[in-house]
Amino acid sequence: MTDDFQHNVPFEAPALGEPYLLTPGPLTTAYAVKKAMLRDWGSWDGDFREMTAELRRRLLAMIEDEHGQYDCVPIQGSGSFCVEAMLGSFVPRDSKVLVLANGAYGLRAAQTMEYIGRAFTLIDKGDYLPPRGSEVAAALDADPAITHVIAIHCETSSGILNPISEISEAVYSRGRKLLVDSMSAFGAVALEPGKIRFEAMVSSANKCIEGVPGFGFVIAKKSELEAAKGNSHSLSLDIHAQWATMQKTGQWRFTPPTHVVAAFLEALKMHEMEGGVAARGERYARNRDVMVGGMRDLGFETLLANQWLSPIIVTFFCPADEAFVFSRFYELMKDKGFIIYPGKLTVVESFRVGCIGRMDEHVMRRVVDAARQSLHEMGVTSAAPPSAALDERAKLAA
Repeated sequence: MTDDFQHNVPFEAPALGEPYLLTPGPLTTAYAVKKAMLRDWGSWDGDFREMTAELRRRLLAMIEDEHGQYDCVPIQGSGSFCVEAMLGSFVPRDSKVLVLANGAYGLRAAQTMEYIGRAFTLIDKGDYLPPRGSEVAAALDADPAITHVIAIHCETSSGILNPISEISEAVYSRGRKLLVDSMSAFGAVALEPGKIRFEAMVSSANKCIEGVPGFGFVIAKKSELEAAKGNSHSLSLDIHAQWATMQKTGQWRFTPPTHVVAAFLEALKMHEMEGGVAARGERYARNRDVMVGGMRDLGFETLLANQWLSPIIVTFFCPADEAFVFSRFYELMKDKGFIIYPGKLTVVESFRVGCIGRMDEHVMRRVVDAARQSLHEMGVTSAAPPSAALDERAKLAA
């Protein structure tokens, strides 16, 4: 396959008959990304140091930091490693955090605060609704001890794209600091400090930039990086120490995921050639619209109203039909070449379908066809959810 084909539609099918991953990451990657991992790299070698420097430059370019206030620090591990590193490094031990939760990942941030021994308070909106700026403002007014706010950009347990702009306005109008978990949004949803202010954000290689798992990264104000010295509870997750070492030597402190970095650089180049954040987000939005429209035509109902549907992943209620068993539906979809994702809701049964990865709306039409065939094979006559699920949605959205 030529490089031109790799960087443009039509999108190639996954290699070796692999199924498409309709998940929030890991996700389906391009052949060129996989191919980049076929070479071994020396972690201290000058070539690999330049690879690290290049990925940092490319990531910073994505936020359009005109005044050079920010720097980028990659961190080994999964996204949750990076969230813990951010909280432990940028929140002093005598500070207090307001955690905004409307799903599993906001609650995981609260759990992280417990583990690292930082004071926090929680706004938990449940599964259906986002935290709003007015609620953040009220919480900050009520508790002057709060110094920081952490918000989830896209809550993938439900699929809500949270209103980060109005949250940021509430935080900064009251002189507090904002930390953003943009794990599943960065690269497809704009997060520019000239429009949305924040102290630091984290994301991961295996999300919207379409790399493979192995590391994440923080983009933070240089002033915050400098002030973070001595804050961290962890040797491995100390962002200041990682940053200081990279500034001095160009190296990671501990063994880096060399092959993953090589793959990520290829993914970054493909991201740029596609048209950057705006074009990537537009493709994902088309994927969502085609898939959601088709699934609704089959009778499925989304957890969320249209205004809160993210272009990243969509949650559907499981059908009430007694013939529907999710484990069977999952296997039938997999047999047809698509791996979907279980739900994480606490009130009703659900499942999720991701819109991100190396695929386009033509693939999503095949997803809908696979769902139609799977329902038929299961003997499901209606994909409508239980009335209780719709009643719960209506009550909480009122």
